[in-house]
Amino acid sequence: MSALLRHLRIWLASIRYSLVRAMMFRGDFIMWALVELFWMSVNVLLVGIIYDHTESIAGWSKYEMLLLVGTTLLVQRLLMAFFWSNLFELGRNVRSGTFDFFLAQPGWPLFMVSTRKFDLDGLVNVPVALAIVVYSAHRLNLDPSAAQIVVYAALVVCGLVLHYATLLAIISLVFWLQSAKGIEGGYFGLTEFSRLPREALRGVAQVVFVFALPVVVVSNVPARLLIHGFEPGMLAWMVGATVFWLAVAIAVFNAGLRRYSSASS
Repeated sequence: MSALLRHLRIWLASIRYSLVRAMMFRGDFIMWALVELFWMSVNVLLVGIIYDHTESIAGWSKYEMLLLVGTTLLVQRLLMAFFWSNLFELGRNVRSGTFDFFLAQPGWPLFMVSTRKFDLDGLVNVPVALAIVVYSAHRLNLDPSAAQIVVYAALVVCGLVLHYATLLAIISLVFWLQSAKGIEGGYFGLTEFSRLPREALRGVAQVVFVFALPVVVVSNVPARLLIHGFEPGMLAWMVGATVFWLAVAIAVFNAGLRRYSSASS
């Protein structure tokens, strides 16, 4: 329990430092917040443009698709706020030897690596993503129960952990590779598949993006919960995938940690 409280205090201190730093460079913070807001607006406008020419995509109506996109944006914004910068700095720190700094800190190395920075510009647009979800649910005349709302929130957290775990597993390969260059843009491209309905994927694409790399279920399962109600099989699949990928990511990171020989060597 004392270790848990110590890590909580470290995390809160990191958040406080990040907030102070964000306010010191307000122009940079505002610019990136507006860039993310623009990107979210493009996603929403794209749905409107597409549905001007069709009534359904893979069985999903306009506002069902908008709810799916809103869920995708919600998970992405949380990922950007809490983990994105931290994990991509891991690759640079291992190559430069700065990773020694994390090993010298009074906490579990994976925790220190994952929580050192907090990006406020990602978090400020979370209410916008939530507003898209609420608006879509209203247009669909949905009336989710309290249990559905709680499970939806839990599934969004599962989606966040899934993204974190798959990204950590990939980035941790830097312990064996000379460079992880290009992974950031590549993985961001993969996250865009989460805007697609699962039913739109067939064959190899379904195997890769639903089962091997479950980037599609990250948003599909929570959105389907609000639209169609509880689907025990899908809920079990998402929870199982989250646990599996988190275990894989921790194992890969720990294996890389044992291989790391520090800057002094």
